[in-house]
Amino acid sequence: MKSKFNTVAICASSKGKKINQIANQCCEVLLNQNIKVYLNEGLSEVATVNKAKVVNDSTLKKSDLIIVIGGDGSILGFARQYGYLGIPLLGINLGNLGFLADIAPDNITTSLTDIMSGKFIRDKRFFLEASINSSKKTDIALNEIVIHSGAVAQLIEYELFVDEKFVYRQRADGLIVNSPTGSTAYSLSGGGPIIHPEVKAITVLPMFPHSLSTSPFLVKDQSLIQIKMIGKKNKATLSLDSHHSISLKKGDMISIKKTSSNLTLIHPKGHNFFSACRNKLGWSSNLI
Repeated sequence: MKSKFNTVAICASSKGKKINQIANQCCEVLLNQNIKVYLNEGLSEVATVNKAKVVNDSTLKKSDLIIVIGGDGSILGFARQYGYLGIPLLGINLGNLGFLADIAPDNITTSLTDIMSGKFIRDKRFFLEASINSSKKTDIALNEIVIHSGAVAQLIEYELFVDEKFVYRQRADGLIVNSPTGSTAYSLSGGGPIIHPEVKAITVLPMFPHSLSTSPFLVKDQSLIQIKMIGKKNKATLSLDSHHSISLKKGDMISIKKTSSNLTLIHPKGHNFFSACRNKLGWSSNLI
């Protein structure tokens, strides 16, 4: 049976013997199906034992599918770099939680064979983008965009607007704006709700607000969220997926919205979000 993907790239953001072993196994499965295989530069050692080719960034962008070896952090990085361009991503999980990278190393051969034959699920996720003071320059995040003080127990002051309507003025340690994908990441640790990936919503979550009546809330995914920095002594930072930080000053207006580009994740048949929650978060673990 002809593969659904003609050219597959295998990528990793770190190096190690285990990663090389998994990459070699992936190469073997794919090359046996006459699929062209690319490797990113971090996997150069793998290319010496098979016919896979180490390529540069521009060539990786020509792939039909990118297999990421690592945890969800690796998926986030390659999602911003390649998934944002429309290239589907498939994750082999070497991390702890693995909500995005869900193929276990023990299931590589079976899972890859099935996926290459067309037995897979496409999972669409949206990105968030942020701009400052109406700048045309934007930065993207898959999980969350965070405004924070950068110090423990240090408050920042801001005004929040949704679709140009005033919501509240607040003092807090920070504010998390996250997609459903990010609801099982930083937002979860901050007390935010878990949002099913198919729910078209954005979460707004204050971090330790200086108010007893402020709670997280959801808005539609088409909303424009704006935060104006107003505190006299604000020393705030804008952080995107914890990978990129920008210093903010009094008077800055941060605009956050959904991007027009989506990430496509590839999952094996039978993938289930609630099953992942049970396995990763220990749901039902106290029941016999």
